[in-house]
Amino acid sequence: MSQPPYISYEAALAKLQSFCAYQERCHQEVRQKLMDLGVYGERLDEIVADLIEDNFLNEERFAHAFAGGKFRVKSWGRLRIQRELKAKNVSAYCIRKALKNELPEEEYFPKLLALLRKKNRLIYKGDYYSRSKKLAQYAQYRGYEAHLIWEAIKIVLNEEEEE
Repeated sequence: MSQPPYISYEAALAKLQSFCAYQERCHQEVRQKLMDLGVYGERLDEIVADLIEDNFLNEERFAHAFAGGKFRVKSWGRLRIQRELKAKNVSAYCIRKALKNELPEEEYFPKLLALLRKKNRLIYKGDYYSRSKKLAQYAQYRGYEAHLIWEAIKIVLNEEEEE
């Protein structure tokens, strides 16, 4: 792999400002983008510091946007969101704050119920045990807590029996 051409401090800063303005970014993504542009060491740290100072880069804001989006759009649970944010090296403080603010308790369990109802309509109608196992695996993959999963499965499968 060839070395990327030299890029000036101003050009790199401008590129990263538009990169961060397009959507919220975490520090890890910004650092990787700078390295892809051929910016390393002190210059990289200076650009990151400038982006933070000018409010283009904000870890807490990123965590909130990520958690809220993944919960509302992809119906991810707390565990999955937490795992993904940790993989992006977001601080534990920002993760806790984002989960608390972006995943309201009154919306969390109903979201899981809706997810399992939809999945239940799509799976083969086998016996109670095999369907509950498939639903549990699906909800677990989506990052929901086990005690909530089993509570929701009981509700979903009991609703089906009553029909």
